[in-house]
Amino acid sequence: MARIAAGIAAILFIAAGIFMLTRSNAAADEPRLEDTPPPELVQTADAPRELPVIPELGEPPEADPLTKEEKRFNRVDRDRNDLISLAEIVQPRRSRFAKLDIDGDGVLRFEEWAITTIDKFEGADADGNGQLTRTEYATTAPKPRKPKPKCSC
Repeated sequence: MARIAAGIAAILFIAAGIFMLTRSNAAADEPRLEDTPPPELVQTADAPRELPVIPELGEPPEADPLTKEEKRFNRVDRDRNDLISLAEIVQPRRSRFAKLDIDGDGVLRFEEWAITTIDKFEGADADGNGQLTRTEYATTAPKPRKPKPKCSC
């Protein structure tokens, strides 16, 4: 079977090559586009040609001089002293930790970390037996996201 497929592919390849060769010879007899000027540039002797007016574009917008790494550094350096302290690095994580630490003791237990999952499980367990049936589990499916627009216009 593989030999038959290879034979058919070879015949198609040869036919495509012959087609391309005959088309290239036919194109050699015709005048090339590079040899003939475009019709709007051909000037007749009886009418002088006016050049089109090109509008001025003005100054281009300035590029942001900061590199990607400089922008990343500036996001963390909150006090803008060109130094990053441990407190500046840890602060975003502290606020997320504080949301998870429900009893505020500074220790994150597994139950505190998994509270949203536990709440979702208990909300889906309609009969309260500590196990989810297929129907109960189907209620935990995430809501479909709205598709993002392809452009910002």
